[in-house]
Amino acid sequence: MLRRKNNRLDLQLYKGIKAYFVTICTKGQLKVFTDFRIVSEQLEILSSCCNKENSSVWAYCFMPDHLHLLLMAEENSDLIKFVRTYKQLSGYGYKKVTGKALWQKSFYDHILRREENVTQAIRYILENPVRKGIVESFTDYPFSGSLEFGKEVFKM
Repeated sequence: MLRRKNNRLDLQLYKGIKAYFVTICTKGQLKVFTDFRIVSEQLEILSSCCNKENSSVWAYCFMPDHLHLLLMAEENSDLIKFVRTYKQLSGYGYKKVTGKALWQKSFYDHILRREENVTQAIRYILENPVRKGIVESFTDYPFSGSLEFGKEVFKM
């Protein structure tokens, strides 16, 4: 029997004050995030999860088939719980409307170390549509930004 590789660190490392770079992919690389209505609904759910889980989204980018986040977690937060809650709520709503699953299993994460630059992580997230050739400037991409700051803060 084939077993899935565990891609998680010790679960205690996902709790408390930290910065996380997270990538969540759609099931089957489904190109979902091309519609303003869908992305708006996702942002509402994301914001609600931030309030419940003591976290904030410093940068997000909804690419057609995946989502990048830079999450800043506070003292009583839990990244695993945050992502699980977000995927459950957003996936349920999507499936209710379309009959299709939204997310693939699990997610990718990177805990930023003290020496890592948060600004570089934000830049990487916001520049994703530029690297993929979707837009010439990240400011032109409608499905990226921050739930904490206005997009104009990130003009680089």
